[in-house]
Amino acid sequence: MLNVVLITGISGSGKSVALRLLEDTGYTCVDNLPVPYLHDFLDRSIQGSLERVAVAIDVRAPGDLHQLPDMIKTLRSQNIRLSVLFLDASDHTLTQRYSESRRRHPLTDRLRAEGKSPSLQTCIDAERAMLASLRQSEHTIDTSDLTPGQLRAWVRDLIQIDRAPVVLTFESFAYKRGVPGDADLIFDVRCLPNPHYDPELRPMNGKDEPVAKWLSQFGSVENMVSDIAGFVERWLPLYMQDTRNYLTVAIGCTGGQHRSVYVTEQLALRFAHHPSLLIRHRNQPAADIPL
Repeated sequence: MLNVVLITGISGSGKSVALRLLEDTGYTCVDNLPVPYLHDFLDRSIQGSLERVAVAIDVRAPGDLHQLPDMIKTLRSQNIRLSVLFLDASDHTLTQRYSESRRRHPLTDRLRAEGKSPSLQTCIDAERAMLASLRQSEHTIDTSDLTPGQLRAWVRDLIQIDRAPVVLTFESFAYKRGVPGDADLIFDVRCLPNPHYDPELRPMNGKDEPVAKWLSQFGSVENMVSDIAGFVERWLPLYMQDTRNYLTVAIGCTGGQHRSVYVTEQLALRFAHHPSLLIRHRNQPAADIPL
């Protein structure tokens, strides 16, 4: 069976980082493939006995992007294992990245030819409208506050997981940096006791034993973990019936360092039996992971 990863999403969200990761892990990669050529490329890949291919398709493809959702459905009905990753980022992050790279948005010339003012924000808004149906139907990764190393690690986790009814992801985040856009369910644990005010615990995180031991002594923490676990356990079967492929449960505290990390880890332990489980910590210090 041919394994295909289709990368799409908003320009500036990290698609080239994801594509390079796949190339370095043995995928045959094609960037900016026009939509009408996708079937032919996959047919030739099968004839050439390729096992893993990755394709990046986005608004740079002229005119035929609206055909992509139906094409994805058709491919999934055939003997092809297809994973679609939609990368996104906040408008503020995208503006910063374009300012740093000094690159033009790929829709600039197209909007100008249509008689519109091609400001960066106008281009971003137009791109979001063009890709709205894909974003709603496929797995989204919000890269707004991710380092390249974190993004590579997350993509690697996703492509290595065997097909399962739902890929269940628990992730921690910091409210002071904003709510992650890829979350399906969000739980606020800022009401729990905070290790930040203990000078010895402050530099640690929720995975460190002293912090975990300190938090575990409070009944409110245990109750919060149990309530969230019970909610997810109760409603997960219905999400699976909805033909959903991914469910991301985000746990937030103020700094994303202690409480949210601890609760996320405890939830992951309770759902360790789930066949496709991912754990993410958005705001933990992380160096780029060597490929």
